[in-house]
Amino acid sequence: MNAINGLATKLFDVLLTPLEMMGNEMALILLSGIFGAIALIVFKHISSQKGIKAAKDKIKGHMIAIRVYQDDLAVVGMSVVKVMIRNVQYIFLNFGPFIPLAPLFVVVVAQTVVRYGFDPVPIVSEQERGAMLPGAGNELQLVMKPGQEKMASKLKITWPEGLTTTSPLVRSGSRGRAFQEFVASAPGDYEIQMSFGDDKVFTKTISAGETSLRYLQNERHSDPWITMLWPVEESFPADSPLASVTFLYPEADLGWLPLSGPMGVMVWFILASMAFGIALIKPLKVQI
Repeated sequence: MNAINGLATKLFDVLLTPLEMMGNEMALILLSGIFGAIALIVFKHISSQKGIKAAKDKIKGHMIAIRVYQDDLAVVGMSVVKVMIRNVQYIFLNFGPFIPLAPLFVVVVAQTVVRYGFDPVPIVSEQERGAMLPGAGNELQLVMKPGQEKMASKLKITWPEGLTTTSPLVRSGSRGRAFQEFVASAPGDYEIQMSFGDDKVFTKTISAGETSLRYLQNERHSDPWITMLWPVEESFPADSPLASVTFLYPEADLGWLPLSGPMGVMVWFILASMAFGIALIKPLKVQI
């Protein structure tokens, strides 16, 4: 999965570079449109176009029979049953081909979320830190893999200069979890280091203030399937006791698009890809 994510990231870097010259909002809309067109073309070639057309024609025929023979309860009843059966067939013929398209959808959406869904952690001045109440910082949460919960008690976190902790490291060996609050005191792209009493070090990237990175990812996991959703940083290696490391980036503003943040990115991706797809159904002669 790491290899697929790495390849996808490089591909989207190339594809989105010219689109982002028009702004992130237009890049998101145009990328969604490109995906919608590609998905429609793929659907046309992997679906039974003749079967979909035949199912639609038979549904229309049974609906006409209900209208013409509305006084004949036997004909109407049989036609209603046939319409229901053909509707099930129609739904299967349409949605079955979308199953192989689902992984492509996940890859594209994941790339858009980490690029357009988040802003870096804000900078907090020394004066502001002095007035902060407990719980007001950004909470780093670490979860151990099943069976390695006790490793949480051995956890050590090394924080780089520029990220300041505002609480002690809380570790629970029974629950396999650890927590610590932090704020950013200077802009930059940082790596926190996590170790468990040996020479193995695991990292998590955190960006604060202005960043030179094109993507922001507030989660890192060991499960390769979850890593599909967070594609920029590789999954933790097999010898790591860490299941996940998470914190919260602020939601990014998508400018003239009403919805923002990761949810806004997903909503606009779905709406734009559907709009482009619907507009191309007739030109591409796709039965759907």
